[in-house]
Amino acid sequence: MSLFRRNYTKRGASPGELVGSERQVAPKIHVIAFDEAVCEETTCTTVAEVRALVGTRAVAWIDVQGLGDGQLVQAIGDSFGVDPLAISDVVNVGQRPKIDDYAGGLFIVLRMVTTTESGRLQWEQVSLFLGEGFVLSFQETHEDCLEVVRNRLRVGRTKIRTSGADYLACTIIDAIVDGYFHVLEHYGELLERYESQIFGQSKKSVFGELYLTKRDLASFRRAALPLREALSILIRNDDDWISEYSALHLRDTLDHTMQVVDVNESYRELAVSLVDVHLSMVGQRTNEIMRVLTVVSAIFIPLTFLAGIYGMNFDTSKSLNMPELRMPLGYPLFWVVCLVLAGSMLLVFQRLGWLKR
Repeated sequence: MSLFRRNYTKRGASPGELVGSERQVAPKIHVIAFDEAVCEETTCTTVAEVRALVGTRAVAWIDVQGLGDGQLVQAIGDSFGVDPLAISDVVNVGQRPKIDDYAGGLFIVLRMVTTTESGRLQWEQVSLFLGEGFVLSFQETHEDCLEVVRNRLRVGRTKIRTSGADYLACTIIDAIVDGYFHVLEHYGELLERYESQIFGQSKKSVFGELYLTKRDLASFRRAALPLREALSILIRNDDDWISEYSALHLRDTLDHTMQVVDVNESYRELAVSLVDVHLSMVGQRTNEIMRVLTVVSAIFIPLTFLAGIYGMNFDTSKSLNMPELRMPLGYPLFWVVCLVLAGSMLLVFQRLGWLKR
């Protein structure tokens, strides 16, 4: 899933108008309502079922996986007081990571990353709305990296079950950022393999794969860098949505995001350097081949000249005396002259350093 992909609104559309996409999957609503003693998990199909669960426990996590039904997404957003502009950002995926403060809560947009079977990046927008006693999340597909958060809720970890909705939102953000490290490890191994192939004189060309890796790292930067800026702004702002305890954990997530940005920049610079080195080595090999061909051509030029002279169809017995044509050993002598001439030229080229690698 490309980071560049986005559902652009049609011309003349009003701000906040929803635009669906055929590529978006049907939504599945997964609700976890919990407090220190109890954790209930339910799959809902209607907004009424969702609203019936909210408030039964201290915190509710409503996770909407899939954006294929724009009307359902709109209804859920309206039910929880989400601003129409925020809902528009949810459906029109491809948003820049950001944090907006609305009257009803905090709206957070970030990008979750995984790798496909072919090893390429697959991006997915995750939108969070933090309200009083609930976290409302929207994902593009049914697959994510948040199962670790769900497991922590199921096993009854004390911190996450007693710290409120803001801590849950911070935990979700931290899980998504931790997923960045696994992807960067994958690209670190790829770059090491490409480096070994380039400097190991491998006959297999890695230019195409190396370029795609460089492109993926560039798109990775466009996801991680804005998130770092957004988290910095959120930590510096004094509001009632993030408690001091949750802000401490959010600072740790910010540190992880900074590490992601630094590692990604290092890998991106390494990928650019490997592209330049690969092109330089290809050019060097081409020059070596041209040098060999030039030496061979230079040797055969005088030999071709001699063969051309003695290959002329003229009767020289009357007009010009060419004794070599009548000599019994003229043919062997011709080859001796050619071999001596070729050997002499090779020796001269060797002395001049033209044959050195």
